[in-house]
Amino acid sequence: MNTLKTTVLMALLMGIMIAIGSAFGGRHGAMLMLVISLGMNFFTYWFSDSMVLKAYGAREITQQEAPQLYNMVAGLAARAQLPMPKVCIVNSAIPNAFATGRNPSHAAVAVTTGIMNALSPDELSGVLAHELSHIKHRDTLISTVAAAIAGVISMLANIAQWSMIFGSSSDDDDNGGNIIGLLATIILAPLAAMLIQMAISRSREYEADKSGGEICGNPNYLADALQKIEYYSLHARPMEQATPATSHMFIINPLAGSKKMLSNIFSTHPATSERISLLRQQAAAMGK
Repeated sequence: MNTLKTTVLMALLMGIMIAIGSAFGGRHGAMLMLVISLGMNFFTYWFSDSMVLKAYGAREITQQEAPQLYNMVAGLAARAQLPMPKVCIVNSAIPNAFATGRNPSHAAVAVTTGIMNALSPDELSGVLAHELSHIKHRDTLISTVAAAIAGVISMLANIAQWSMIFGSSSDDDDNGGNIIGLLATIILAPLAAMLIQMAISRSREYEADKSGGEICGNPNYLADALQKIEYYSLHARPMEQATPATSHMFIINPLAGSKKMLSNIFSTHPATSERISLLRQQAAAMGK
């Protein structure tokens, strides 16, 4: 199912990019964006983990450098019947975590220095189990593809906006024909990318919470962790490295405290309170 979702996502975002190319350069622009989007999909599939890790300055650690963290990931991965992923640390005081990679054999789990200081070992195990669940169900490929292409779409929309501001003011037929397409690029393309991200993220977070609660052995661990992480995300400054194109990859939106967030309608994550409630119910059913 996730393979199908990934294929559909690539096709949808490819269609958006072709439409943008058409708005800029007609048939030639559409063909150029088709070639670019195919290349992007290929590059994103093979190098998704390194792309995101590099963007956040994540450093891979060894068992000798951080034995408690490394051994915790190893134990949870074994319990989830997963290959050992890369373990990385992001230098940020804001508690958060994400997973990336094209499949379970080429995956990485990254945590911030802040989350290691803010959470208890049990709570951290809940977060890591959640991220390993994303890897197990191959959510990481979908989320990374969405992040990469949505970022490009946003960039192209900005280019279109500036081209309208500083472009030619002549009233020839070509400029007149392009104005509607450029307006659509500025307004609709980023919105379409955001809605696709939102549709993927909200459903996958519920599934990862449930599976993560099973992997760590007690859903209350994850529920307690989510409460703490959300508190920091709402009351502290947003992560400096975080971008709207990649915010859906984190366990809790790293931009939640930003004034730029218009409303929950455009949130890439479900309400944390609802996630916690479901985890509490799961824990009660497990006798925890």
